Amino acid sequence: MSKIIKQTQALLKSCITDAVNKAIESGALPQSEIPEFIIEQPADRKNGDFSSNIAMAGARAFHQAPRAIAQAICDNISLEGSLIEKYEIAGPGFINFYMADDYYSEILKDVVESGDDYGKSDYGKGKKVLVEFVSANPTGPMHIGNARGGAIGDCLASVLDAAGYDVQREFYINDAGNQIEKFATSLEVRYLQLCGKDIEMPEDAYHGEDITVHAKNFFEINGDKYADSSSDERRKALVDYALPLNIQGLEDDLKKYRIVYDKWFRESTLHNDGSVKWVIDTLKEKGTTYEQEGALWFKASEFGNDKDIVLVRANGIPTYIVPDIAYHYNKLVTRGYDIAIDVLGADHHGYIPRMRAALSALGLDASRLNPVIMQMVRLVRNGETVKLSKRSGKAITLNTLLEEVPIDAARFLFNLREPNSHCDFDLELAVTKSSENPVYYVQYAHARICSIIKKAKEQGIEACDVSQNALNRLNTSEERELISFLAGLTDEIITSAKAYDPARITHYVIELATLFHKFYNAHRVVSEDEELTQARLYLCTAVKNTIKNILVMLKVDVPESM
Repeated sequence: MSKIIKQTQALLKSCITDAVNKAIESGALPQSEIPEFIIEQPADRKNGDFSSNIAMAGARAFHQAPRAIAQAICDNISLEGSLIEKYEIAGPGFINFYMADDYYSEILKDVVESGDDYGKSDYGKGKKVLVEFVSANPTGPMHIGNARGGAIGDCLASVLDAAGYDVQREFYINDAGNQIEKFATSLEVRYLQLCGKDIEMPEDAYHGEDITVHAKNFFEINGDKYADSSSDERRKALVDYALPLNIQGLEDDLKKYRIVYDKWFRESTLHNDGSVKWVIDTLKEKGTTYEQEGALWFKASEFGNDKDIVLVRANGIPTYIVPDIAYHYNKLVTRGYDIAIDVLGADHHGYIPRMRAALSALGLDASRLNPVIMQMVRLVRNGETVKLSKRSGKAITLNTLLEEVPIDAARFLFNLREPNSHCDFDLELAVTKSSENPVYYVQYAHARICSIIKKAKEQGIEACDVSQNALNRLNTSEERELISFLAGLTDEIITSAKAYDPARITHYVIELATLFHKFYNAHRVVSEDEELTQARLYLCTAVKNTIKNILVMLKVDVPESM
């Protein structure tokens, strides 16, 4: 919450506590410990700026009806030196507080004076968080689900950062295991075909055009040099050539999408440094494994999972879960992150219980691993499902999506709904330059304010420091509603961080733009009343700065004209 709201709530809590103590001393309330109570901002401003449930919370302690308790408290409240204008008892016993003009003026000054830092807090101070997201297999291009996961993961990391956490972004590269073996097989077959060998591509291999392109380029460089080599030598040469190109391609596409990772972590390092073997050996030593039909099983059912899982197949090759366990142990123990957040697709619902079971067996607090489960994306155009790119006629990947729609629209629209809800991404809406497009609507509000301030400047009116008396004149319902909403940004960011839901921030900035347009349509900013003009320009500046801070957090452009 904003500094002013926090201070006001503390003041009201103290004010109510003093009033209760006075009521007890006078005999209006019986002797008792003061119960826990809350002070909150009502959803409807008709119920005041703040409301307390102290009377209902104290009914059992004071053995009186809540309204009688509320009256006893109100009879002993002192307004001296506070920003409270009035208070009243409502409903079953709520005490509603209405704040004086100075309260709103202080909120505005806090917003403007905080500048780029407005909305930030130290809520998560001292907590190290690792957000791992996208982590697409490096065997092919990123699909549309990765586009949503990228926007959600990157914006969540920004929200956590604004809430005071020490945040790092990470991409986990699956450069070992079954998918790399399949990648090698696919490259080998296409290469041998180019060498004139009569060989068919296995049905379960990768049949994409990217495999054919890699094989052709490799053949142009090396000719049939590897045609008669051992399969191991040939496959290694092909993977050593193609895999780095794919990884670089992933990095380049994500940078284009404004995502820059702090670390690209390779699965192969876990095999090479002995971490994978250590996991198997340690789980064995702890008595949490057994052998069945030649395979090694982990007793996951004893640690909260619905069934046991295979660690090592009968052929001696570990399953994918083992390096993943080693990876999460590396996050939480080796590198010491307090919280590990995985942004995962909907098909990973069973993954987290398995991983938590293994971490528990290794002696960790498994609640430190937190998933953000993301539902599927459906691309639509004119209400119809779309699977092919309009430009290329090929399946839509992250890269082809960004050829069709602006990056601002992609990042913003993918964050319009909470991760665990299905997402219909409207390709037509994404390119629409009208108020129907949410990102355009918000950007336009910022540009409109810049235009107002620019035109005022051309008339010789500078937005400058404004007196308290001038700011206190911002007392219409539209102005008060806008100022109250501005005050809620810090709290909204903290709530978003706690819920791992960056969509709350996109909703907040859309609502802020709506409230600004409502204010602008109801009142002239620049008028013959110089004092009121300065106050309204100050309010416009506060809204402009707040929109900018949010769009910067979401890595969306902040235009000054449109």
